[in-house]
Amino acid sequence: MNSDSESLQNYLRGFLDSSINPPENHQGNCQDIGEICSPDQTTSTNHGELELGSVTHTFLLGEIPTVQERFQAVIKRRLQIHIENHPPLFPWETQIVDYPDTLDEPSLVFAPNWGWMAQQSKLNLPIPLPEKVFQELFAKCQQLVTSSLPIGAKLVQAVEDLFPNESYTINNLAGLVLRTSHRSPLESMPNIENDYSDLGSNQQMAISLMAAKQLLENLTLPVSPSQPVVERLWLTSVGVLNLRVEYHSQGDTKLLRVHGDLPTQGILTLRGDNSIAMAQSSIPGCLSVEIAGQQLHPTYFLEVECPELDQLPLVFVINPTI
Repeated sequence: MNSDSESLQNYLRGFLDSSINPPENHQGNCQDIGEICSPDQTTSTNHGELELGSVTHTFLLGEIPTVQERFQAVIKRRLQIHIENHPPLFPWETQIVDYPDTLDEPSLVFAPNWGWMAQQSKLNLPIPLPEKVFQELFAKCQQLVTSSLPIGAKLVQAVEDLFPNESYTINNLAGLVLRTSHRSPLESMPNIENDYSDLGSNQQMAISLMAAKQLLENLTLPVSPSQPVVERLWLTSVGVLNLRVEYHSQGDTKLLRVHGDLPTQGILTLRGDNSIAMAQSSIPGCLSVEIAGQQLHPTYFLEVECPELDQLPLVFVINPTI
């Protein structure tokens, strides 16, 4: 047995002895180191001596800290064993779950996908827009295509965040873009560079407005009895999305049908006023949805969801007219 254990046992034995057999004689004053003052008084000397009753026990100065360290080590070890046997749970867990070290498709979880962005290569622009600029412009057009605003207001709102405090110039250029062909707004602007960052602000605005106009046109599908079929091709990062919208009139019944050839697994959803049609496939291929009624509404929304391509659906607007 080591000295720590022996000292602790001696201390406890002396405490019990003094409790059972208290001394008969009491002295009012301490005479020397090692003597007691009274039966109910405990004194400690400057040399690490501890006195209880008539028994004096001496501890070395380093022994009590050693016992404390040993006690803390025992507690720490018991806590470790308890945690290993009863590991804590996250707030959303009700039981222990083994999570994999790696994910099969980490890009789908941690990194946003921009599969719809490949369509920029199909736009008729003098030079391509930077990826970040096109992403912001496309996101804005996706919001605005479902709006009832006139096309001019949509163009202005699509690019105004890219050019703050330039509303007057943007309005003027938007009118020019609407009235002219794809490249005409830039014909009066000489020295078109090969890089967007090298352009002046007016040239950047003009190209951005041209891109917004073409995006909104690509995302809008007008059908009518005189034009009962409209097709749209949208280039993605893994292939072409092919849409075909058909308008049919059979007596008092009007029918709106959409065929979609998806490059990946996905969902095709057609929404109208109090009407919805949905089709889903776990493999690439064709899907079809339709809505029929005595009268079609002026606006329908078509959503194409392909999680492998993009986290957000691609939204089109269908405008049937009689």
